[in-house]
Amino acid sequence: MAEAEDRDWQRLDKWLWCARLSKTRSACAAFVERGGVRLNRQPVDKPHARLRPGDVLTLALGGAERGVVKVWRVQALAERRGPLAEARTLYEEIGPE
Repeated sequence: MAEAEDRDWQRLDKWLWCARLSKTRSACAAFVERGGVRLNRQPVDKPHARLRPGDVLTLALGGAERGVVKVWRVQALAERRGPLAEARTLYEEIGPE
């Protein structure tokens, strides 16, 4: 039986993959497990964390030496992994808080 798609949340790793953070979902899961994500200012290391529209993600990109931090507000849950233009509609970049 297919997983219900009418729920109000989505797995964090799947959403990051659909938002095109990495080329593979497993890479997104590993990024979360390494502690590269905060969800609503709370550290999260579980790829299966529940993500909802309105949540704020803080992403530590590029490793410690580059120190790039992105802050995204989730605008929508992903129905599929589409092209970059479609992925960009999933979030709003709001800058460091």
